[in-house]
Amino acid sequence: MTTSIEPSQYEHLLTRRDGPIEHVTLNRPDVRNAINDQTIAELTAWAETIRNQRDARVVVLSGSGKTFCAGADVAWMSRTIQYTEEQNLRDALAMSHMFAGLDSLPIPLIGRVHGAALGGGAGLAAVCDVVVAEAEAQFGFTEVKLGIVPAVISPFVLAKIGRSAARELFLTGARFPASRAREIGLVHRVVDRDGLDAAVAEVVREFLEAGPEAVAAAKSLVARVWGRSVSAAAELTAGAIASRRVSSEGQEGLRAFLDKRPPSWRGPA
Repeated sequence: MTTSIEPSQYEHLLTRRDGPIEHVTLNRPDVRNAINDQTIAELTAWAETIRNQRDARVVVLSGSGKTFCAGADVAWMSRTIQYTEEQNLRDALAMSHMFAGLDSLPIPLIGRVHGAALGGGAGLAAVCDVVVAEAEAQFGFTEVKLGIVPAVISPFVLAKIGRSAARELFLTGARFPASRAREIGLVHRVVDRDGLDAAVAEVVREFLEAGPEAVAAAKSLVARVWGRSVSAAAELTAGAIASRRVSSEGQEGLRAFLDKRPPSWRGPA
């Protein structure tokens, strides 16, 4: 499944490149960056484009205005009431493809969360590799409050927060603060509002100090090893480290360490 939308045609996204750092911003502040079918199409197209851009080494996902993402758009939801089950199935599969595309990006995805991340917005947080949230941010898998379920986002959320937290939060639909989101693994850093950008920049620096191919390989390794027993993973993990040791980037990193100099991907000291 492919989606051909050029960046210049985006209606609901803002994109900007700052050297190796890609910034993608949900840009519907009038509806708290709520997700609709157009947003899904644009994020899908953006993910397909960015995964092939080797000069992009890290992505920061944020929301314009006062909120990161308030979930599903009300106007879109009102249209789906009239959809047949088959139409709803196509709609849901498109959203699933979007989340899978974001989740599988070979470059790290940082979520910059402020205001709220509800429903699909919390799903976006779940597919980020690192989430930095302001202390006042609110989270919630609020779908049951509308008589539906957080179905499409569930594989990604369960991988982040586990069954126990999901059984509470999926079933109650309760909102919870950034501090709780950090406790369950949905968020990694919680900072004051004034420190949000500085905290994101710190995470960006950490990624840029690492070998870009190694980062991609490490991200893939997490997905491939998760859920396997040690014995089942043994050949996979041994192969992973062996291939990295003989790779040009691995050789450069090890030589740089032994020579006590920065590796080539970090530039001159």
